[in-house]
Amino acid sequence: MSHVAPAGPGGAEGADRQRYLQQEVLRRSAATADSTTRSLSLLYESERIGVAASEELVRQGEALKRTEQMVDKMDQDLKTSQRHINSIKSVWGGLVNYFKAKPPESKPEQNGATEYYGNTRLKEAMMSSKEQESKYQESHPNLRKLDYSDDDFSKADLLSSAQRDSYPKNQQLRAYHQKIDTNLDEMSSGLSRLKSLALGLQTEIEEQDDMLDRLTKKVETLDVNIKNTDRKVRQL
Repeated sequence: MSHVAPAGPGGAEGADRQRYLQQEVLRRSAATADSTTRSLSLLYESERIGVAASEELVRQGEALKRTEQMVDKMDQDLKTSQRHINSIKSVWGGLVNYFKAKPPESKPEQNGATEYYGNTRLKEAMMSSKEQESKYQESHPNLRKLDYSDDDFSKADLLSSAQRDSYPKNQQLRAYHQKIDTNLDEMSSGLSRLKSLALGLQTEIEEQDDMLDRLTKKVETLDVNIKNTDRKVRQL
């Protein structure tokens, strides 16, 4: 009488071990894909904050420019007042000035254009980052829903044969790897845009520092001239 030998426990354990390893690989790949997606979302958020800070800095530059123009106008008006006071102080001076042609009024010093737009580097960086606003909306943790299903699988058809060979054969695992690679590429581009924003902000801050120094000197000079004019008026 013949007997069939039962399968040894080693074969079942090996199969269970293989299934466990496959599940663990999928779990870790899914966690990595989710982690890179969260990191990408934080990157878009940082970029959005950088654009908002840039816009606020440009508005500050506009306010500084308007203030400088007002100070220039006040200085010009003060010079006109000083000429009138000098004319009043002397009868002969008044008569001379009456028959003499009115001296041309010197225009206040103009520093740059009358409108303020911010430096070119910052403006280009802001435009580049604003183009990613839709991606920020799509990737925001409160707005997005992770999905690695049919859409990710269909992307495999767009890959070259060399690219397909570099990914795992398992469709789900391949989708995770493709998602990770896509996120890493987007993060690289995002970091490049953040760097451009930072450099643009640095240039804008330096230019506004120069504007503040120039404005401070003008205000100090205007203050001295106002005091001198006030003293002359009291002496009339």
